[in-house]
Amino acid sequence: MLKMLMASVLFVGSINSAEVDEIVNTRPPMPPAAKKIERKITIHDRTITDPYAWLREKGSPDVIAHLEAENAYTEAVMRPTAALQETLYQEILGRIRQTDLSVPYRKGAHYYYARTEEGKQYPIHCRKKGSLEAEEDVALDLNELATGETFLGLGSYEVSDDGHLLAYSTDVTGFRQYTLQFKDLRTGELLAERIERVNVVKWAADNKTVFYVIEDEQTKRSYRLYRHTLGSPQHELLYEETDELYSLWLDRTNSSRYLLAMSESATTSEVRAISADAPGEAPRLLLPRREGHEYSVDHRGDRFYIRTNDGARNFRLVSAPVDAPEKANWKEIVPHRSNVMLAGVRLFAGFAALREREDGLPTLSVLDLEKKTLHRVRFPESIYSASLETNKEFDTTILRYRYQSMVTPPSVFDYDMATRDATLLKQTEVLGGYERSRYTTERSWATAGDGAKIPISLVYRKDLKKDGRNPLLLYGYGAYGLSQSPTFSSNRFSLVDRGVIYAIAHVRGGGEMGKAWHDEGKMAKKMNTFTDFIAAAEHLIAAKYTAKEHLAIEGGSAGGLLVGAVVNMRPDLFRVALSHVPFVDVLNSMLDDSLPLTVGEYLEWGNPNLQDEYENIAAWCPYTNIAKRAYPAMLVKTSINDSQVMYWEPAKYVARLRAHKTDDNVLLFKCNMAAGHGGSSGRYDKLREIAFDYAFLLTRLGVEKGPLERQVKPASVAGAETP
Repeated sequence: MLKMLMASVLFVGSINSAEVDEIVNTRPPMPPAAKKIERKITIHDRTITDPYAWLREKGSPDVIAHLEAENAYTEAVMRPTAALQETLYQEILGRIRQTDLSVPYRKGAHYYYARTEEGKQYPIHCRKKGSLEAEEDVALDLNELATGETFLGLGSYEVSDDGHLLAYSTDVTGFRQYTLQFKDLRTGELLAERIERVNVVKWAADNKTVFYVIEDEQTKRSYRLYRHTLGSPQHELLYEETDELYSLWLDRTNSSRYLLAMSESATTSEVRAISADAPGEAPRLLLPRREGHEYSVDHRGDRFYIRTNDGARNFRLVSAPVDAPEKANWKEIVPHRSNVMLAGVRLFAGFAALREREDGLPTLSVLDLEKKTLHRVRFPESIYSASLETNKEFDTTILRYRYQSMVTPPSVFDYDMATRDATLLKQTEVLGGYERSRYTTERSWATAGDGAKIPISLVYRKDLKKDGRNPLLLYGYGAYGLSQSPTFSSNRFSLVDRGVIYAIAHVRGGGEMGKAWHDEGKMAKKMNTFTDFIAAAEHLIAAKYTAKEHLAIEGGSAGGLLVGAVVNMRPDLFRVALSHVPFVDVLNSMLDDSLPLTVGEYLEWGNPNLQDEYENIAAWCPYTNIAKRAYPAMLVKTSINDSQVMYWEPAKYVARLRAHKTDDNVLLFKCNMAAGHGGSSGRYDKLREIAFDYAFLLTRLGVEKGPLERQVKPASVAGAETP
């Protein structure tokens, strides 16, 4: 389906006729492979044909040529916004103190921190011995490690108890496949040992034994636990998780006394303990897995403290003797509360810090384990985010936490759990004339079709009028029980200062309102996630925050799935859609158990090998439900080395959209050819990406006023599919 040159309104800087001609002539080609390779699956008495399956051939010259052609087209279309992108980049950069220092934390004899230097892409990890006035020791300079690389990701960073050795892992592709190495911090010497595909590592108390978990090379499932003594050729396999629904993780208790190997599916967990003082012992199973029982463990004194959902959908806290953790020996510490989700527990010698959620907000509570009293940490705003910071000391009354809101920059506090006094250690400085008093943050509530109340967090300028004419960017996620907290972003004010309202729809599928909120937005109830988001958009329009011609939406990964689903369901409701690494080809991916994450996610989306679950997914899968209709202006982004949502999902999605969409709205696809799921790794590169996204949003929303310019829409590409 060949599209003729269209003229549309684009509010950008000047563009000459030669540039227009370049845009017209820059169309993604249709490689011959598109006509030769397709994928057919016969399941449940039907055949699924995928004419864009050829895009899965990552090493194919045709695929690379196609991705590069899409990038060239996107670059050409966005070239008129180059000045705006630079303006936005300088604004965003101008709010950041480029040479900065994190708040140091103490572990053993040292204070550890990370710092950044102006002009350098990556943090420098440092420490000082004894006091903050001592001489600095650079433990790991990521800028040096990144020399000659286009990407660098830091995985584990674990210092031995005596402070002599550092175990760290890095990824240089973006595929999140990490190589573990060891450094002697006394001499700066890098030890010869290298271990591949390590997801997590922990030290034993002897300062020479490490425990680590590796992932399966194909599916990337963490599944094997090893023990290794530095300098020894032996790597002893201690446990292998054979059930593909489960992944294996590793932690060490805050008391430092035990290492914990945790096997977890989306609904069930099982923990094995190893004494850090006796690393040669075999792992000991604490509570055998029981379908539907989720639990986690920490340690204090002669007891394990167990966060469990046994008889408690929102979890409760019990304790049991270390030598007899069975349910018969449980002693209840914090009972179940139907309106409060117990999200996590951090133990100290005399206190327990509880991470909780209530009414869609995170809270922190402190339990005095001797006095048996419970109190909640007080925060100054009604809409905010709070989380625990690094707390490496066990025998202390000090709890370190981070507080922020959509108008209050991240602030690190030390909280005395005994006296209830909070001390501000650092608030992130926002340069460029930021004044908190200019802005308002609030919570609004939408009503879903079934009566559920959907919280929406907003931030905007105080001088804004709710007259239905404001541009608004609505963000959503809604999966895995993960909560999207109303956090601060200095970048965001390049939108807000131009009159854009920023909003987060806390839809079902997330964890904002407790475990039931997740339950109501997964598996057979996944459709609630999408209808909640639509209800939130309609509510914001009805309340005159915006109108549909001024409404943009954004999501990434599972949030990109959300964006893809709602533009199929209600394309008339949104003017612009921005989708990052979107999980849009759900049906095909969940039918391929050789892909990373697939089997373990049967418990989130459903197993399409079962007919009823197939039908559920088919009803909302974004790629499956593309149809001949008008769609909003869209920017879809991915990365070639993404290991969580393979690049071909958004590539196929865009190809199919081009073949079906009946509108003249721009559709852009951008593939980062040197990154993974999180995009570029360097901080300046990330800011460039944000400026690019903002330029697209602002021009499509008509916020940046300028001459009326012609804009071309590319021809249908990448296949011979007939709508």
